[in-house]
Amino acid sequence: MSPAADEEETGIHCRLDELLAARGMTLTELSSRVGVSIVNLSVLKNDRARAIRYSTLRAICDALECEVGDLLVLAPAEESA
Repeated sequence: MSPAADEEETGIHCRLDELLAARGMTLTELSSRVGVSIVNLSVLKNDRARAIRYSTLRAICDALECEVGDLLVLAPAEESA
């Protein structure tokens, strides 16, 4: 399933990639700081995650110095054909 299909399904987009870039941080560095595997962070980053623990969400937000709403946003609604 493509990331776009996942967004349609959940209606949520993870801005992890943009936040990492804005802070000059790599996925490897974030993984080390929050204690979550690179694979699991990659799943989140690519909008393939189905769930996230509150403790993981908090750790990511603490490491990136952001709010939950900066990380997870509603995906734009697509126009019906």
